[in-house]
Amino acid sequence: MKHVAVWIDHKEARIFDIEADRVEARRVAAHGAQGATAPEAAKLFLHEIARGLEGAKEVLIVGPPTAKRELLKFVHQRELAPELRVVGIATQDHPTDGQFLAYAKKYFRRTDALRAPIAT
Repeated sequence: MKHVAVWIDHKEARIFDIEADRVEARRVAAHGAQGATAPEAAKLFLHEIARGLEGAKEVLIVGPPTAKRELLKFVHQRELAPELRVVGIATQDHPTDGQFLAYAKKYFRRTDALRAPIAT
């Protein structure tokens, strides 16, 4: 199962693909397209982040309150990937990459443990 953790604010998004034996990180910077209005630039930013979620089965969205809610709303309104499941949303203000990655790994370990079959 592919886990993806996203930390987002209005300036950038940090996206981490987390699998058992590897982590791949990338950043998406917000930018105004030439001639684009602020809402258009925001939509382009969210669309670029959403493309980074392709192939994910479970997504954790973290960040300051407004930015993370905007991404969640964008993902749901666009029905970007029917198999994509946002499993968590949390407020976290500007962690380092290491702090965020540790938080995300711990979060996914807990959710995976909850899904594990109970031995009888």
